[in-house]
Amino acid sequence: MAAEIVNPRSDSESRNGHKEPESGAEPLDSFDPAFALHRGGKMAVQATVPIRDKDDLSLAYTPGVAKVCSAIAEQPDLVHDYTWKSQVVAVVTDGTAVLGLGDIGPEASLPVMEGKAILFKQFGGVDAVPLALDCTDVDEIIETVVRLAPSFGGVNLEDISAPRCFEIERRLQERLDIPVFHDDQHGTAVVSLAALRNAARLSGRTLGELRAVISGAGAAGVAIAKMLVEAGIGDVAVADRKGVVSRDREDLTPIKAELASFTNKAGLSGTLESALAGADVFIGVSGGTVAESAVASMAEGAFVFAMANPNPEVHPEVAHKYAAVVATGRSDFPNQINNVLAFPGIFAGALQVRASRITEGMKLAAAEALASVVGDDLAADYVIPSPFDERVAPAVTAAVAAAARAEGVARR
Repeated sequence: MAAEIVNPRSDSESRNGHKEPESGAEPLDSFDPAFALHRGGKMAVQATVPIRDKDDLSLAYTPGVAKVCSAIAEQPDLVHDYTWKSQVVAVVTDGTAVLGLGDIGPEASLPVMEGKAILFKQFGGVDAVPLALDCTDVDEIIETVVRLAPSFGGVNLEDISAPRCFEIERRLQERLDIPVFHDDQHGTAVVSLAALRNAARLSGRTLGELRAVISGAGAAGVAIAKMLVEAGIGDVAVADRKGVVSRDREDLTPIKAELASFTNKAGLSGTLESALAGADVFIGVSGGTVAESAVASMAEGAFVFAMANPNPEVHPEVAHKYAAVVATGRSDFPNQINNVLAFPGIFAGALQVRASRITEGMKLAAAEALASVVGDDLAADYVIPSPFDERVAPAVTAAVAAAARAEGVARR
């Protein structure tokens, strides 16, 4: 199977040959290029072997296929060598937290899941299949994915709302012997850490000298906080809608209570804005808006990573008045924190060595490799490489594969 971008047709005919129903309205793609690109979907299934005659048919299907099936039945590990299993990832969603659109359901999530699949192929050489599930119950999602897992070498969880996403990922990884990776959490964290490493290097500081404040205690905020702590950040506090997540709050969910146990060593409380006073780093993964006065109160030479889309928590024009390095989640500003820098290479490395899981060490290795791509070209407007930099995926893939072997989760 290969994912490919499908060129839109110039007429009203779909890929299966059917024409659109007659109606008084013009087709949406007659005036919007986004609809034109998506007509018929953005990907297709493509054979990797030819079937030109009866001999090819007898090898690709019956009777030749029976030999391969029988061999796998006797030696199950052969499935990795003689099927697509070790080269394909399931991209799984329930449509409850799609981009900035929220809970729009499985059908409406499909354009995003197709997009994710072609990014896997384009940037990591990994085939991926979108699976939009018509259920939101945690147990049902887990059971569904477990039953589908024999067909795949890994599972990428996508756009599943917090806090359910944490439990779903944890329980799936406990039950499966293939990597399970929630990109909204860990992909964002890997790229954020890589950019922060380079921002610190640019300023002549180490991570241990920095105090960070994260706006947003959802999937991305929690994962970024965990990774920064693993990487040795000096201190990090996380704020939700009710203020800084601290041990003295009595309204914390179990996930936030755990978060409070390893963050906020300074014991801050109160609002996000008050926590920013004197802070070295702001990381926004929440939406909302941060007042300019709060940004102005940060330490000299601060870093502002305002990643909400399409409207950053702090507009870059404002951030540049006070910050030494500014990053966003948008492609029209420098230093885009884009998950596509991480997940294709992470899965490619994990699949390459048939890893049973993706460990913290593998994620840290991915961040370090991603940061190293910038090299001597480091500058305030270049602390993270472009997704189109051809060095990115190979560097991340190699680092993740090596870390998997070092941590004992590689099986080849």
